[in-house]
Formats: sequence, C-alpha cells, structure tokens
Amino acid sequence: MELQAEYTGHVEPGGAAARRDLDALTITKISVGPMDNNAYLLVCKNTGDALLVDAANDPERLSDLLGHDERRPRLRTIVTTHQHGDHWQALGAVAGATGCFTVAHPADADELPVPPDHLVEHGDTIAVGDSELSVIHLRGHTPGSIALVYRDPAGHPHLFTGDSLFPGGVGRTTSREDFTSLVDDVETRVFGELPDDTWFYPGHGDDSTLGAERPKLAEWRERGW
Repeated sequence: MELQAEYTGHVEPGGAAARRDLDALTITKISVGPMDNNAYLLVCKNTGDALLVDAANDPERLSDLLGHDERRPRLRTIVTTHQHGDHWQALGAVAGATGCFTVAHPADADELPVPPDHLVEHGDTIAVGDSELSVIHLRGHTPGSIALVYRDPAGHPHLFTGDSLFPGGVGRTTSREDFTSLVDDVETRVFGELPDDTWFYPGHGDDSTLGAERPKLAEWRERGW
C-alpha cells in the first residue's frame, strides 16, 4: 500500500493512504469508494491487533492496509459509525475474510448487512490491543451514530466522528428535531468534554481540530444545518 510522505489529514480518492505514528498506535487513513469515504485503520504497536473504523468500500484496498506478510496486523474489530450504506459496502467482505468482530450501536444495527457481534452504548469502551477507544453516541445524523475517542496518554485526543461532525459543521439531518439533537450532543458530548487540541477524523474529507471549529458552534446552531 502506497503511503504519503507525511500526515496532513488529506487523502485523495483512489490515492495513497496517510499514516500517523503515535506512541502506542498507528492511524492510517484512506479514501475509498465513489463517495470519497474515509476508512481508518488503528494498529496497536505492542500487540499488532488492529481495528477498522468503517469498512466503507473497496475491500481489496482495505485489506492492503493490513499488508500480506506474516508480520501484518491482525484485524480484530470493525466498528461501523452509522447505518448509511456508503459506510458499510465492504463490511461483509472484510469481516468474512478476517473473521473479526463487528461493532455498532443498537439503534442502527438492524440496518447493517452484517448483524453486529457486539453492540455498544454511550460511554462503553472498545479495545485496540493494549489501548482503548471510548464510544460517544451522537444522536441526529442517524439514531445510532457514534464517534470514537482515543485519549493518547502521550499527546492529545484523537476523535473519529463518522458523519456527525465535519470541518464547518455537523452532519446532515432531515428534520429540525434531528438537527437540534445532533448539535446539542456535539456541543455537550464532544466540545464540552474534549480539549481544543483534539484532532478529529470525519467520515468524508479532511481532518480538523476542535479548537479550529469551536468558535463556529453558535453559527452552526443559528443557520440550522
């Protein structure tokens, strides 16, 4: 798998993956499929266990992230951030090929092509080898949309937001009630709990930080999308 020379948070559809090297984990980002979906592979350096956030599309390219030699990471878990079809096109293929566990929130589980092995709620944790991710339920984009936060003991938090938070606003909603629910959850459960240096990784497009987006919260609420 071709890798970019440095991690910037930007990947091109069909282009090279980008890898971020933390003390305990590596984070590899790749764009897959016709809707420029981001998928993220997290690998524990100590154990070699891996977790995939959204098996969105292109199962062959996702498998290439793991490599093919005997020292390749072992994919233990796939987390699906929400029920929309562009985020799970490769779920059955990758889960079937690797025998890994699949994880989702119960409110979205029935819409997925593979019944989740594990259901998670707000506040639960998911292991990535010796590290763990905390689940944040963000209600509004879909009933069971979740984000995942890794609190790096040696640095700042890393947040995987699915389609609930992007640079420039919250994810798409289809009613005023859903929008209010989502922006309330994002404000209290994300911006209210995590510091400005939290780097977040959305389901499409480029990354950002909470500090860069925080001044715009009132504007997002006022504009209603």
